Amino acid sequence: MDMRIQHHPILGDTEPVRMVKITVDGVEYEAREGEVIAAVLMANGIKVHRHTTYRHEPRGIYCGIGQCTDCVMTVNGQPNVRTCITPVEDGMVVETQDGFGKRGGTK
Repeated sequence: MDMRIQHHPILGDTEPVRMVKITVDGVEYEAREGEVIAAVLMANGIKVHRHTTYRHEPRGIYCGIGQCTDCVMTVNGQPNVRTCITPVEDGMVVETQDGFGKRGGTK
């Protein structure tokens, strides 16, 4: 279910853009070209990006500006990618990260 705002009372209607596909934990999602990974997740109701190393607690968006590490995920096999500032690319593979993550994927 896409939860993106399409009609804003002040900003107006969302401009049409090219749509791309990304895969998150094995599920394919449509993404607006140029939006960040975290926006795609949020628009599709995904709140957990990683689990902490020692207590395995869920983490997601916190600062939204790339200063903390709560939103890090494994992207195309590279761990610790800040999803709040990383734009989507067509065919991107994103995985929920466990702990510090491992190169080549976490699952």
